[in-house]
Amino acid sequence: MENPLKKYQLKRNFSKTKEPIGSVSKTHKKLRFAVQHHIARKDHYDFRLEWKGTLKSWAVPKGPSYNFQDKRLAIMVEDHPLSYQNFEGTIPKGEYGGGTVMLWDEGYYEIIGDFHHGFQDGILKFYLHGKRLKGAWSLIRFKEEHWILVKEKDHYQGFQNINEYQTSIKTGRTMTEIENQSKKTNLTSRAKGIVSGITITHPSKIIFPKEKITKLDIALYYHKVYPRMAPFLNDRIVSTIRTPEGILKTRFFKKHFDNSNIGIGKKVLSSKNHKRDDYYYIKSEEGLISEVQQNSFEYHVWGSNVQYLEKPNIMIFDLDPDDNMKIQQIRQGVLDLKSILDELSLISFLKTSGGKGYHVVVPIYSLTNWHDFREFSQNIAKIMEMKWPDKYTSNIRKKNRKGKIFIDWIRNTRGSTSVAPYSIRLRDKASVSMPISWSELNKIRPNEITLELAMKRLKRKDPWAHFFDVSQ
Repeated sequence: MENPLKKYQLKRNFSKTKEPIGSVSKTHKKLRFAVQHHIARKDHYDFRLEWKGTLKSWAVPKGPSYNFQDKRLAIMVEDHPLSYQNFEGTIPKGEYGGGTVMLWDEGYYEIIGDFHHGFQDGILKFYLHGKRLKGAWSLIRFKEEHWILVKEKDHYQGFQNINEYQTSIKTGRTMTEIENQSKKTNLTSRAKGIVSGITITHPSKIIFPKEKITKLDIALYYHKVYPRMAPFLNDRIVSTIRTPEGILKTRFFKKHFDNSNIGIGKKVLSSKNHKRDDYYYIKSEEGLISEVQQNSFEYHVWGSNVQYLEKPNIMIFDLDPDDNMKIQQIRQGVLDLKSILDELSLISFLKTSGGKGYHVVVPIYSLTNWHDFREFSQNIAKIMEMKWPDKYTSNIRKKNRKGKIFIDWIRNTRGSTSVAPYSIRLRDKASVSMPISWSELNKIRPNEITLELAMKRLKRKDPWAHFFDVSQ
C-alpha cells in the first residue's frame, strides 16, 4: 500500500524545518480538524480534516467565512500527518511553504453522510465543533483540486468575523510574536553552538586562519549541505581527516570506530591475517555533526554501502595532473575520459576535487564484485593511455607523470576511499569537492569553489539530482 504521506515527506527537508515527519496514525474516535493561519509566499489559511490516519488539507486564500453567501476558494494540497494539527512556528525561508504558521482553530467534526462517497462525488458536508468555527459547513469540488468552502445556513451563520481573531488558539501569540520567537530560538542555538541537536564545543575556534572560518561555520555548512551530501556519505565506511587546532597544526587520518555517538554505526571487517578491525559509518545528520564536533572536517568514503559491502556502486576517476599543467589541458583530459565513458554507454558526473584536478564519477547500477570493478576501471585508464600516450598515464609513479595526467583508477579498490561529494578540503581557501554540471567545466577551476561559494550554490538546481536514477 502506497504511503499517503509520501508527497508531504518528499516536499520537505526535515533537517531544516521543524515540521513533523509524521506517519499514518490511528484515527481518533472523534475526528479532529484544525485551521492554521499561514503567511508564506501568500497569506492563507490551511483547513484540515482528519480521515483514515492523515489530515486531508486545503489551502483557503481568504480563510473561512460565516457568511453563507461567501464562496471561499479551497485548493486541495497533499495529505498531512495528524501530528501537524499541533504545529506552530516558522518554516525557514527557501523551504517548501516557507513562512510563519499559527494554530488558528482546532476541535472535532462530524461528517454528514459518508466521507468516502462524499469525497469521491466532490461534496463533503460536516459539522464543526471548534473554538472559533462552529456549525454546518460544506466543501464542494468544481475543478480537479479546486473546491469551495461555504457555510451552511444554521443558527451560527454570521456568528463571527474571522478577522477578529489575530492570536493563536494554542499559545495566544500573534503571527509576529511566533516569528520573533523562532528567530530568537535560532539565534540562541547558534550562540550556544548547537547544530542539529549537537552542542559544538569551542564554536569560535578558527580552523581556516586566512578565511576566518570557525568550527561552528563548518558545522553549519554541513548542516545545510547534508540533504544533498547524504546519499554519497551515509552508510558508507568513512575515513576523516581531523585537525583539532586548525589547518596549520597537526592533523591525522581517522578510520576506526572509537565512539558510540548518535548517528554513527560500526562495521567489523577481517583482514587477510584474520585481524578484526572496527570501521565506522555515518547514518544521519546527527552522526555527521557529531563528527564535526570531534574535529573531523574532511570526509572520504568507500565506493559501496555497508549493507552491500562487496558490491561497489560508485566508480571514481581522479584526474591528477603534473605540476604546473595548464587548465585547458586538464579540462581536455576530462572531456577525453567522458568520451570513453560515453562510448561504453556509461553515464558520468563531474565534480571539483578541491585540489589540482577534477573527479569524474560513474554510478554503477548492475551489481558487481570488487575485483571486476577494479579491473574495469583500470582498463578504462589503460584505454586512455593507449589512445593518447603522450597525454595520459595509468601508472601511479611520479616519474611516469611528467607532462601527463595520471588517471587515478586505484580508488576503485576494496578498502580505498575517495573524498566525498560536498566535503570540505583541509587546504588553503577552504575549497570544497563540489558537484558541478558538465556545462560548467570550462567555467570553474578544480579548487575554485570555496565553502562560501558552496553555500550559495545550494540555492541553485542540483546538478547531481538524478545520480541514482536508473531510468535516466
